[in-house]
Amino acid sequence: MKCSRHCGLVVGIVLCPVLLSAANWTRFRGPNGSAISSARDLPADWSSADKILWKTALPGPGTSSPVTFGNRVFLTCYTGYGLVRSDPGNPDGLVRHVLCLDRRNGKLLWDKTVRLKRREDPYRGHLADHGYASSTPVTDGKNVYVFFGKNGVLAFDNTGRQLWRTDVGSGSAIAGWGSGSSPILYKNLVIVNANAESEALIALDKQTGKEVWRAPSSGVRGSWSTPILVDLPGGRQDLVVSVPDEIWGLNPDTGKLRWYAEALPGGALCTSLVADRGVVYAVAGRRNASAAVRAGGKGDVTKSHVVWTGSLGSYVTSPVVTEGYLYWVSDRGIACCVKADSGKVVYRKRLPGRRFYASVVLADGKLFAVSRTSGTFVLKVGPKFKLLAHNRFTDDDSVFNAGPAISDGQILIRSDRYLYSIGNHRP
Repeated sequence: MKCSRHCGLVVGIVLCPVLLSAANWTRFRGPNGSAISSARDLPADWSSADKILWKTALPGPGTSSPVTFGNRVFLTCYTGYGLVRSDPGNPDGLVRHVLCLDRRNGKLLWDKTVRLKRREDPYRGHLADHGYASSTPVTDGKNVYVFFGKNGVLAFDNTGRQLWRTDVGSGSAIAGWGSGSSPILYKNLVIVNANAESEALIALDKQTGKEVWRAPSSGVRGSWSTPILVDLPGGRQDLVVSVPDEIWGLNPDTGKLRWYAEALPGGALCTSLVADRGVVYAVAGRRNASAAVRAGGKGDVTKSHVVWTGSLGSYVTSPVVTEGYLYWVSDRGIACCVKADSGKVVYRKRLPGRRFYASVVLADGKLFAVSRTSGTFVLKVGPKFKLLAHNRFTDDDSVFNAGPAISDGQILIRSDRYLYSIGNHRP
């Protein structure tokens, strides 16, 4: 191991806890990135004419998922550049949008625009597959925080007033692939994986935007993984993130590395982790790998804490773990289920969808898997594969890149054109 892969700064701070309602979907992949909702009575099947509670046109495209708190939905998109591959336009015309909608009826409450301070990477290659609004916002119910790559991290209050804007770097990702990791909240911190912009994990004070700690490392380059927090005995929490070839556990108060495990071979890491009872689960795609690692420990825990490794994986989409099984649908449309304690393959079935960028979400005994252009597939949770429904919007042929948010009986799904609310009953 090279020291530069694991170095970080130590900064002492005093922080305050945040309490969140289980009904809210406040960050990428929901509560602590688990992709699990406690919602019940959700429809398995819908169409353009059935089970649509509301449908709201968006100013522009985006890959970010919606987040919710109470009756507010927050979402990002972009306009002005990079809308058509054949003629992307002037890169200086790029504008990001932070949207707030009423969750009850889809009414747009406010739309705040963010102008460029520096150019983003050009609209071509894989960046054109996801665009310039790929990071999902995070909210504490009072404010909403967004990450716009080379143009920084921003905070807005519930009225849409911009509170602060902080630069986190001007670098470019490998191959010009752009930004994709989403911010998370921990106590009084906004934490971002600024792999492309500065090859560092960075924590900002959520009240002021001032940098609290920075953990620089060449090892984070090529990681678009959104971190999660893992609870351990004694009240300890680890900030855990996947990077190429490894899984890291850091002290979320300081950014100091606590442990690492060699578990995921590959030159780029797009997926995010999930955790259950102190064990973190990961999938990766370049070499089709999966792994389970016990969080905690100190230093190199490869030999002591890696529970299992497997040969099924996914390059873009992330898994979900529940009741002893790990599930995911790979970016190539392979529905996978393995035993969480051993990695033993339970099933591996191909879905008729062509490509998936959105990760599965679990609620009401169902797995919801949104494909890019082939609709949403609903699977039954359990060790026997069962496709419950295949749902398509016949009047929207745009791309669906974002994972759904599930909150208070509503399934919120966004395309490059619309945000949909799906459910059996109006809120």
